[in-house]
Amino acid sequence: MERLWLTLAMIGVVLLAAAGLWWGWRNRAARQSDLPDLTEPPSAPSPDLIEPLTGLYVSTTVSGRWQDRIVAHGLGRRAKAVAHLRVDGVLIDRIGDEPLFIPGADLRGIRTAPGIAGKVMATPTGILVFTWILGHVTLDTGVRADDLDDQRAWLTAVKSRLDSTDGASA
Repeated sequence: MERLWLTLAMIGVVLLAAAGLWWGWRNRAARQSDLPDLTEPPSAPSPDLIEPLTGLYVSTTVSGRWQDRIVAHGLGRRAKAVAHLRVDGVLIDRIGDEPLFIPGADLRGIRTAPGIAGKVMATPTGILVFTWILGHVTLDTGVRADDLDDQRAWLTAVKSRLDSTDGASA
């Protein structure tokens, strides 16, 4: 009989923890409801400027606060992804979820980091981080590339694209 009570108590603790996680996620989404809607990818896709990057979409956070995950608009869910660098911006095609499109005009930078909410790597260059603007908030979106050589090529391509855009607007 004692074992039955311990088992029921353990099940209760697990259910309470799951309910707390669900409640916290829902409240975080409600707090972030003032974020504008994501930009829809253009219906006529432009060609890729570099080979697509396969990997894992990790998460999107408030820029500079790598653990402050954005969950509004489905940005908090991890998914396998293929990233495309196009003339009009960056398209992160999340498998099993809505694609994330970062317009070229909103893209502010690219760098690597050891981690972002949901994933921390043992290497300081484990996550490719796109910094961009959504409405009034600056965000960081993290992608873990399957191949680090592809990641280095993306860093170079996006930085040169940003540099050429800055020169054109000056």
